[in-house]
Amino acid sequence: MSFWMVLLLAAIPAAANFAGGLVAEVRPVSSRTLSFALHAAAGIVIAVVGLEVMPRALSTTPAWVPMLAFIAGAGLFLGLDALSGYIKTRVGGDNSGSGSPWAIYGGVSLDLLSDGILIGTGSVVNPSLGVLLAVGQAPADAPEGFAAAAALRRAGLPRSKRLLAGAGFAIPILTGAAVGYLALRGAPDIVTLSVLAFTGGALLSVVIEEMVPQAHDSNESRWDSLFLVSGFALFAAVSHYVPT
Repeated sequence: MSFWMVLLLAAIPAAANFAGGLVAEVRPVSSRTLSFALHAAAGIVIAVVGLEVMPRALSTTPAWVPMLAFIAGAGLFLGLDALSGYIKTRVGGDNSGSGSPWAIYGGVSLDLLSDGILIGTGSVVNPSLGVLLAVGQAPADAPEGFAAAAALRRAGLPRSKRLLAGAGFAIPILTGAAVGYLALRGAPDIVTLSVLAFTGGALLSVVIEEMVPQAHDSNESRWDSLFLVSGFALFAAVSHYVPT
């Protein structure tokens, strides 16, 4: 698969993310809608990691290397999250946690960067895997774009700046795809699959530390788990019916 094709694949979830933000611009955003969207996105990300990323990563030998990489990916995200909170405290900024609109924006940006790395790395492992990850991530990135735009809208940011911020989400995912593809071409399988696992660990941490807490900050409902499970099932269907 060519470099430009990889970028084109990464543009699919980037476009879905921007479309989700546009939806938040044209319709009222209730706390319940935001919570449901975030739970559905969380379910899709969990499915991506559990059904595609880790099974592929653990197919290498020795399997403990990608296992450790998976843990390291989670550790990196937690370290960056702690550093971000420390810097906000030192400069006297808002450190309100997952409810901060810019904390949500940063979490979505990191998730998109991870998505891009997954697509680029997956395309190196198997071109059809890159296609599956791009198509499968699009439904998750749409509610993330919706949630980020809704949070910025609630914070009172002008529409022009919200749209610019939404378009800016293309940068991390395209950068991640380019880095994942260019850096790992010709690399040994264990390196490529370990990077895949590392990124999966970071993605799972984004879900646990950013997406789910923000969803619960917005609204709590007995239907939340249904949307999370439905998101998981949606990607499971894509994974099953899209040949790889």
